[in-house]
Amino acid sequence: MDVFKYRDRIVADYRSFTTSFTKIKADDIREFVTNRYDSGHYWPAPLVQLNPAYVSGQNIEQMVNAGKLHSTCQDIFRFGREGSNPGFSAQLHRHQQDAIDIAQRDESYVLTTGTGSGKSLSYILPIVDHILKSKGTQSPAIKAIIIYPMNALVNSQLEELDKFLGHYGESKPVTYGRYTGQESQEERQMMAAIPPDIILTNYMMLELLMTRQDDLDRTVMQAAKGLKYLVLDELHTYRGRQGADVAMLVRRVRERLNSNVLCIGTSATMASEGTLQARNEAVSEVASKLFGTQVKAENIVTETLQRQTPHSGKPVGAVLADAIKSGFPSNTDFKALREHPVSGWIELSLGLAKEEGRWVRARPQTIKDAAKRLANDSGLDEQQCEEYLREFLLTAYQCRDSKNKPLFAFRLHQFISGANTLYATLEPENKRQFDLTGQQFAPGENREKKYFGVHFCRQCGQEYYPVWHVSEHGETEISPRDIDERSHDDEDTNFGFFMFDSGQQWDDADPEKYPENWLEVKKGDYRVKGNFKKYCPQRTYAEPNGHCSHDGEHGWFIPGSFRFCLSCGVSYAARGRDANRVTGLSGEGRSSATTVLTISALRYMLERDTDLEEDAKKLLGFSDNRQDASLQAGHFNDFIQILLLRGALLAAVQNAREGYLTDSIIAQRVFEKLGFDKSGEDGFYPVSTDG
Repeated sequence: MDVFKYRDRIVADYRSFTTSFTKIKADDIREFVTNRYDSGHYWPAPLVQLNPAYVSGQNIEQMVNAGKLHSTCQDIFRFGREGSNPGFSAQLHRHQQDAIDIAQRDESYVLTTGTGSGKSLSYILPIVDHILKSKGTQSPAIKAIIIYPMNALVNSQLEELDKFLGHYGESKPVTYGRYTGQESQEERQMMAAIPPDIILTNYMMLELLMTRQDDLDRTVMQAAKGLKYLVLDELHTYRGRQGADVAMLVRRVRERLNSNVLCIGTSATMASEGTLQARNEAVSEVASKLFGTQVKAENIVTETLQRQTPHSGKPVGAVLADAIKSGFPSNTDFKALREHPVSGWIELSLGLAKEEGRWVRARPQTIKDAAKRLANDSGLDEQQCEEYLREFLLTAYQCRDSKNKPLFAFRLHQFISGANTLYATLEPENKRQFDLTGQQFAPGENREKKYFGVHFCRQCGQEYYPVWHVSEHGETEISPRDIDERSHDDEDTNFGFFMFDSGQQWDDADPEKYPENWLEVKKGDYRVKGNFKKYCPQRTYAEPNGHCSHDGEHGWFIPGSFRFCLSCGVSYAARGRDANRVTGLSGEGRSSATTVLTISALRYMLERDTDLEEDAKKLLGFSDNRQDASLQAGHFNDFIQILLLRGALLAAVQNAREGYLTDSIIAQRVFEKLGFDKSGEDGFYPVSTDG
C-alpha cells in the first residue's frame, strides 16, 4: 500500500467534508480561506520517521540454557507458531534483557522505549518466569497485577498472552484473567474460586476491587496477598489529579497486599530535555513519587539502537548523486538494497542521530524537508529527490529479510485540526486583514485595529461579526463577542451582530425586507410590530477600532439574537442558539470529524487491492477518557446504521423492476436488501413480498 497516497486520500475526503458546512459570499474571505486550505494550514505535511533497529540480546533458549529463565519459557515464548509448526525462539532486544536482569534483582524499574520496541514482553517475561519457578512452592494466588489506562489495551494484551499460551488449552502453566467490568458474573466467580496468576485491569477497577464490599471482589483481593509485581503500563498518562489518584492507589496496594511489591512502569517518553543522565534522573524522580518506593536512575531502561546499513558514514556528493541519477535499483533483494547509497543516507537522516556517543532516534521531519536535505547532499533537483525518496521508502518497506522484517519500516505522523473561527479587522471587503489564530489586535504599533470573529449565514454566506454594542456618555462602541456569549436576559439588546453594507443590500424603510411574522397591517400599510421594533437593524458607521461615528464605514447593527439574514432573508424563531444559524469556517463536531476520517481510512484499505493482510485492515483509536470513548462509539454505531440504511435504500431503488418504489413496498424491499429476509434461518421468518 502506498501510504503517501493513503494520506492524501484521507486529507482530501476530510477537506471535502469540513468545507461543506460553510458558504462564503465575500470574494476576499473566500480567497483567503481557500489559500489556507490549499497550503495545508489545518493538515500540515506529515512527518516521516523510521522505526530503528534495536541492538539484539539473547534469545529465550539461550537465556534458559544460561539458567536465567525457567525451562518452560522456551516453549511459551516463540514467534511464528502456527498449527504443528512450533515457530522459533523469541529473540530479545538488549533493553528487554536489561529489564529482565533488573526484575530478577528484585528492583523496581521503568522502561522508556519507543512504540513497537517490545515493552510488554519486558515485564511479561520476568513475571511468567517467576510464576513458573514458584509453582509447587506456593498455593494458587495472584502474583501480578498489570494496570492499563484503557480497556482496549487490556483486551489487546489478553490476545498477546493467548498467542503465547493458547496452545496449552485448559492446562496453561501460567494463568491470567481480565478484571475490567466487562466480565460476566460466572467469570468473576471463576476467578474468585481459582485465582489466576496474572490479573489485567485498569486503575479504576482496581480501586473498586480495593474498596467494594462485594464478596467476590474481597475474595479476589485476598488471593492477591503477597503480590509480587505491580505494573503500570503507559506511565506518562498518569499526571495531574489522575496521577495523584493513581499514586495513592499504589500506596494502598502496597499497604494491603505487599509493602515490598516490585513496581514496573512503561512509557514511550517521559522526559526529553537535557542529557541522558538528566532525563533518567527526572524519570526516576517521577516514578519514585508515583510508586511510593525508590526507582533508581540506573534502573531507567532506555532503548539501544544500531545501524542496519554497512556504510561508514552518510553518503553524499557524487556517490549519492550517481546512485539517484542511475534510476531505481533493479535488484531489490534485501542485501543489495541495504548496501545502496540511498539506504545509508536515509538511515542517517531519517532514522538515527548521535547523542553522547550513542545512537538515538532522529527527529521526525516532513518528506519535503528530507528531500531538501537530499538535494543539498546530492546537488540534484529537489522535486526529483522527493519522488525518488518516496519510491525508495515504499520499496524498502516491501523488501524483507529472512525473518520477514522490512529493511526500513517507517511511519507517517499526520496532524489534522478542524477549522474553527476566522477573524477579521472591522473593515469592509478588500480592506480588512484576516487571522486564524485568535489574535486580539492586527499587526501594527498603534494596536487600534481589533480582530473580530466572522460567522456566515448558512443559507447565502453573508458574513457577520458577533459584537457587544455599548453606548455611554453619548459615545457608542462595538467590541468583539464570542458567538455563544450573550446577555442573560434575551430581551437585552446590548449584544448582537454587525454587517457591513457598502452595496446597500438592506433598506430599513422597506417593510417587505422583514420576515412576514414581523409585520402587521395598519391603515392599509405594512409596518413592523411593536414587540419587534427593538430588534430591527440599526444603521451604524464603524471605525476599525470599534468606535462608532460618521467617519466609519456604513453597516448595520442587528440587536439581540440572529433572527434573520439581511442579505437573503432567511428567518429564525427567537429561541435557539446563534451557532446553529450562522457558522464559523466549519460546523462539524469532533465526533463527526473523527467518524469521517475513520470511514475514509477504512474505505481506502478495504476498496483497494493492497498488500496488507486482512487482519491488518483495521484502525485503533484512543480517547482521553471513557466518556469521550463512549460518545465516539455511539456515534460510530449511529453512523454505520445510517450508512447501512441508505445503502439498502439505494440498492432497493436501483433494482426496482418498475424503476421506482411505492410507499407500499419500499419497507419490504429495504428489509430484503439489508439481508434480514432469511426465510426462517437464524430467527428470521418469511415475509410476504407484496408489501
